[in-house]
Amino acid sequence: MLVMGKPICNDMFSEKDIRGMETCYFITFQTVDLVDVFIRPVYKQVIVHTLNHFIDSKGLVVYAWCLMSNHLHLLAQTNNGAVIAELEKEYIDFTTKKILEAIETEPESRKKWMLQQFERSIHNTGIQQYQVWQNCNHPVLIDSRKKNLLLEHFEYIHQTPVRDKIVDIPGEYKYSSARDYSGITGLVNIIKLPAIEQKLAASETMHGGFFVKYIRN
Repeated sequence: MLVMGKPICNDMFSEKDIRGMETCYFITFQTVDLVDVFIRPVYKQVIVHTLNHFIDSKGLVVYAWCLMSNHLHLLAQTNNGAVIAELEKEYIDFTTKKILEAIETEPESRKKWMLQQFERSIHNTGIQQYQVWQNCNHPVLIDSRKKNLLLEHFEYIHQTPVRDKIVDIPGEYKYSSARDYSGITGLVNIIKLPAIEQKLAASETMHGGFFVKYIRN
């Protein structure tokens, strides 16, 4: 996994530091045992619909995202006083419920195996009957005024399906915000980062390497 920025759980930033920042977060949600849940459209749509619901109703702002078979990357922020840790927990609880409902109601040849995987993890928590997502999630706090750091995380998120050789360029991947930044309306109601758009516009003029990574010529 990506190691950039500073995990907010490490107390590396004081409250004064954070108040002085224009903050956003790099967040990765991973399924337990890296089970490949998101290889069927029904589970992918749970993630997409929930992201849009949290954007519309819960104070979540998403700048970039990418859903792979067993994890979700987000570059996000909160507004309206929403607390990122509370949103994360609520997101995990909500999507867990919806994924388990889909496993029960949809034709799923892996049903027994998947439920066994999710149930096995509860021995560590003793709280829920099933656990879809791993507990260890350390959001990375990013000062969004640091454009190079933002670009690194943005690029890492959108290059994920390219690294896995699923697509040749990020904009070809449906379950990602790379499509939005390449001029195609994506599945999630993101807000485009001005710093990223400025870089893309400059790269388009210069025909630079960054531009070709995201936009089909």
